Amino acid sequence: MKKKLILIELNEVNFDVVQQYVERSPDMFPAFRTIMSWEHRRTTAEEDYKHLEPWIQWVSAHTGKTFQGHGVFRLGDIAQSDHEQIFERVEARGYSVGAISPMNAKNNLAKPRYFIPDPWTQTPSDRSWWSRNIAKSLSQAVNDNANARLSVSTIAVILLALARFASFGNYKEYIRLAARALTRTWSKALFLDLFLSDLHLSLYKKTKPDFSTIFLNAGAHIQHHYFHNAKISVHPKVENPTWYCKSEYDPIEDMIIVYDIIISKILDIKDSQIIIATGLTQKPYNYVKFYYRLNNHRAFLSMLGQSFTDVIPLMTRDFVIKMDQDPASIEAMSKALSAMKTEDGVPLFGDIEERSGSIFASLTYPYEITENTFVLINGQKVSLFDKVAFVAIKNGMHDGRGFSFFSDGLAANAPAEACHIASLYDVIDNYFDIPAKSKA
Repeated sequence: MKKKLILIELNEVNFDVVQQYVERSPDMFPAFRTIMSWEHRRTTAEEDYKHLEPWIQWVSAHTGKTFQGHGVFRLGDIAQSDHEQIFERVEARGYSVGAISPMNAKNNLAKPRYFIPDPWTQTPSDRSWWSRNIAKSLSQAVNDNANARLSVSTIAVILLALARFASFGNYKEYIRLAARALTRTWSKALFLDLFLSDLHLSLYKKTKPDFSTIFLNAGAHIQHHYFHNAKISVHPKVENPTWYCKSEYDPIEDMIIVYDIIISKILDIKDSQIIIATGLTQKPYNYVKFYYRLNNHRAFLSMLGQSFTDVIPLMTRDFVIKMDQDPASIEAMSKALSAMKTEDGVPLFGDIEERSGSIFASLTYPYEITENTFVLINGQKVSLFDKVAFVAIKNGMHDGRGFSFFSDGLAANAPAEACHIASLYDVIDNYFDIPAKSKA
């Protein structure tokens, strides 16, 4: 009988940095020591920097196509595509599939053992009460994280889900992360990844899918925001202000500690093969850049005086404005966004893209926003300070290198060194090359 396959999507984690921590304190990270002894490959991604986004690379991994082949450029756009993904391809061969939060993936499965989408993609979960409500609550919690704004229903579902799915063996770690969340805000992202891992393990043990995947994003979040607080050597070395992160803290080490706990639990699963992949990675950023997010997208955009039907917040600074199909209205909104600048002439929004019935935009203003920062809207001076939420100071930038690790039973399936991340699709496809229903 073919062993089950688990794909851990450890988004953007820089294993060159992880290796330095493991070499410095090997006894602290036994799970990382194990996987770093496996067959491994460095992968590549797109050459154009604007295409080095995780929501592009994971679509490549899920479809077996480079960006030129799949053309999915924005987070959530997979929902409007008809590309076959590895999930439904494996299912079509008679195998069962489960997925937790795969980035920019569409639920096209006929009978998923479980499917909870990422918090940004408009695609349905599986039909269970738990999956539907966890998906809705995760989306609200993640998209409103910068404002520390959780609805009563979201809090209730999260507490119920923790009681139902959290591993007893991880209770101590949950308490530690929760206690630290006020002073070490990155602990919230690690808390979420720990929960997603426990949720995956619980559903995996209950439903036993032949192929399952889980996407974990805290590592990418922490590197983006706190890379310069790493206690090991990273270059270029730029210091974060102490009000942002105290010098004695090391968020990178905190991330590796929690991920070692998560990986160790998955390594304990019997009769399974495991792939751990990062998609791409990050390297330290070389100057200070501030990230902000609108507090209330609808209220702020209403000040422009342009008509629209809805606003869908995406990751960090990005959002999509839903509009009628009228091209003139879309063009007018696009021009209004482009014209919005601070008093010193710096545009507030960038990456503006007109689409059929919508506009994609990003809050790209890169400097610190204070009580003296004003934006000009239709000739009127408006304070920006209370209209946005501080997200982070950018510390990490995308790098096309990626890392993939293959457990012993998959060593022969490993792709060539420096292959494109799209080759991960072929590894999984080849593993399930015999239809389950035809096996003796």
